[in-house]
Amino acid sequence: MSHRDPPGIIAPHIPADAYRRAEATGQPVVIVVHTTDHTGRPLRDYLYPLAVAGAGAIGIFTTIAALLALLDFAVHTAVSIAAATGPISIGGISLKVFGSKR
Repeated sequence: MSHRDPPGIIAPHIPADAYRRAEATGQPVVIVVHTTDHTGRPLRDYLYPLAVAGAGAIGIFTTIAALLALLDFAVHTAVSIAAATGPISIGGISLKVFGSKR
């Protein structure tokens, strides 16, 4: 009688003596595969919305920071121009906006 190795991918999961006994007697080999049910949602279902929301939040914060930097630059420019021009006069009424009160 010749002994053969178990066929295919299930070979490491069947004990050799059980396989040879089943081969000699003609009994079927029953293979039990234990699996776990995935009852929860996969991480991918949560990760994509969080990534989109995070990117949106970063975009909004960046836009606000850019607007504040632009406003700061505009105010500094206006102050520099006002300080360089001196008093403002419209229709004969003179008003000195910036400068010392001496």
